[in-house]
Amino acid sequence: MAAPLLLRGFPLLRLRLHRHHRIAAGLLTRRPWCTDTESTRRDEDVSFADQSAAVFGVKDPPQYPRWGDLDLRNWKDKEYEIVRDIEPITFLTKEILHSDRYMDGERLTAEDERAVVEKLLVYHPHSEDKIGCGLDSIMVDRHPQFRCSRCLFVARTDGGWIDFSYHECHRAYIRRKYPSCAERFIKDHFKHRKFLL
Repeated sequence: MAAPLLLRGFPLLRLRLHRHHRIAAGLLTRRPWCTDTESTRRDEDVSFADQSAAVFGVKDPPQYPRWGDLDLRNWKDKEYEIVRDIEPITFLTKEILHSDRYMDGERLTAEDERAVVEKLLVYHPHSEDKIGCGLDSIMVDRHPQFRCSRCLFVARTDGGWIDFSYHECHRAYIRRKYPSCAERFIKDHFKHRKFLL
């Protein structure tokens, strides 16, 4: 029983011995705030801690945004407003694409189709080209190039179909409705084409 307790103490013992050898070898330097000999030290005796203190001095703290900053508070309020605005359609779109509500190649229900058309497709930068001769339905299927990802497709009245990105729809909607802060929101929330809501 005493052996496991003794073995537990070895790392602390090694640490104490290691520190003792560093002190004996003179590797540990005195801290200037602990001694009164700071003014008598030579320049070559300045330790790394003193050099870093000179670079990151107490006089020049790093400038980070503060919650008391009016611009930051205004930005956070606007960011919250945008998220609340697009969150319902984002949630619905992700549920359509990533749940088992719809199988590959299946048409959306009338209610889901209406929401996708009114809240997404009309804001796509190339919506007229996507709809083409006319909109028959919206469906979910695998992307022709990226077979592991599912996306929304416009099924046209002539029998053709074409995919559209709901990310592009969101970006265009945000740029139209919130022009003053759209680019900052898009940069923060649409990183690498992955929407972070």
